[in-house]
Amino acid sequence: MDKVVASADHAVADIPDGATLAVGGFGLCGIPSTLIATLVRSGTGDLRVVSNNCGVDDWGLGLLLGLGRISRMTSSYVGENKEFARRYLSGELEVELTPQGTLAERLRAGGAGIPAFYTPAGAGTQVEEGGLPWRYAADGSIAVASPPKEVREFGGVRHLMEEAITTDFALVRATVADRHGNCAFHAAARNFNPLCATAARTTVVEAERIVEPGELPPDAVHLPGVYVDRVVAADPRDKRIERRTVRTPQAQEEK
Repeated sequence: MDKVVASADHAVADIPDGATLAVGGFGLCGIPSTLIATLVRSGTGDLRVVSNNCGVDDWGLGLLLGLGRISRMTSSYVGENKEFARRYLSGELEVELTPQGTLAERLRAGGAGIPAFYTPAGAGTQVEEGGLPWRYAADGSIAVASPPKEVREFGGVRHLMEEAITTDFALVRATVADRHGNCAFHAAARNFNPLCATAARTTVVEAERIVEPGELPPDAVHLPGVYVDRVVAADPRDKRIERRTVRTPQAQEEK
């Protein structure tokens, strides 16, 4: 089955207001920037997004956030986005912060059909007890708080029950995809993209290179096409460096 669609607009046309989205990427590495930009143009709002982070103020998911189109974020790291902090502290955004490994496993469990699992991460903290502010009220009080988590002991160690994550749609970016939807990812872009893809009911992939079936060796496939519903071409130059670091000429000479 050929899963390549003509345009990114067509690929995300059925994402409605209020949809849940799993969005791949790690920092700005491997984010589906083409599909995000298309959602910006579409006007879709009230999105409930699961992603490792929320981009930066002027790129990635930060573009949707700045327009007020994201109502809830489930993330593990949000420190590069000042607008994110402002919206959260003012009560405009609901935020569920989740340890990075726990977030990855919740997505993996969702894709595998496992409803919940136990982890020692967060045991003995307010994560276990509940009461963490998910959303603030305008007066600074807590409008929505995290619930307490179920606890069990395994081998004498306390573990918290974490529920799996599934979403309506996933937006991911692959380095290479074939027309059947089989995908390969490069380096750190592989961290969350495959997990997001498997956790969604409808998965849309933007690929920097689209090849014919059979051109992608089976051993190179990181995400089988059975999890992918649509593939669209992405501009391979459409990338940004999250935090550019360079040596000064003096430092180079001293070295």
